[in-house]
Amino acid sequence: MKKEEKTNVCRVLDSKKITYNLHTYEADPTLTGEQIAGILGEASEKVFKTLVTVGKTGQHYVFVVPVAEELDLKKAAKAAGEKSIDMIKQKELLPLTGYVHGGCSPIGMKKPFPTFVHETASGFDKMFVSAGKVGYQIEVAPTDLFGVVGCKTADIIV
Repeated sequence: MKKEEKTNVCRVLDSKKITYNLHTYEADPTLTGEQIAGILGEASEKVFKTLVTVGKTGQHYVFVVPVAEELDLKKAAKAAGEKSIDMIKQKELLPLTGYVHGGCSPIGMKKPFPTFVHETASGFDKMFVSAGKVGYQIEVAPTDLFGVVGCKTADIIV
C-alpha cells in the first residue's frame, strides 16, 4: 500500500460529512476489476466500476456496476428513458468527467449526470467505487453514495 493522499472524491465526501474509508494499491493499468477486488480482500460483487455513456438524445449517463459484470446497454437505455445508449470513447472521458480511464468515480465529476447504480448495491452495508484516481478506492455505505450522487438503482447488467 502506498501513502494515501486525499482525492477530489475524498474532499467532496468530507465536505458533506460522509463517512468512508480510502483504500490504495499500486496503480497498474493491467489490473482487472476482479484483481482489484482481490487486492482489497473483497468479493467482486461489492466492488463497482463507473461507466459513462451517451444516449441517442446526446445526454450523458453514468452507470455503476459490479466489476465482474457487463453493462446491458438495452437495460441501461430503458432505465434512462432513451431509445439507445452507447459507451463514450475513452478519449472523451477526461474532458467530460475530469477523470481518467481506471480512475473514474461517480462522485465529483465536472458536472452531474443522471446516474444509475446496479440494484444489488442496495443489499450491502458498504460498497467500493473509484476514489477518482487509479490505485484509489473508497468504501462507502450505498445510501451515502446515493445521497451524494443523487442516483437511482436499476437492473442494468447482462
